[in-house]
Amino acid sequence: MPETDELAVEVVYALRDRQIAIRLRVPRGTTLAEAIERSAIARALPDVDIAHAPVGIFGRVVSCDTPLCEGDRIEIYRPLVVDAKQARRERAARQ
Repeated sequence: MPETDELAVEVVYALRDRQIAIRLRVPRGTTLAEAIERSAIARALPDVDIAHAPVGIFGRVVSCDTPLCEGDRIEIYRPLVVDAKQARRERAARQ
């Protein structure tokens, strides 16, 4: 399969009740931050501080200057409502 000058990637943000996923093609060498900007996902999520949210690729936190690969799933993570360790402690205390 010949290599192209573009990559197919997906930018994703999960809300409590739905997921926003934007597929796009970006030039080879595009960084994670550039892909998020090109996706315009911030317009769909005006109440979310996308610029300061942690980000990752396929569940692994990475920096915004990470270059993308074909098929990458860029994930924008929302803040935790409850710390997972604290939630487990509270469940154990109730039992």
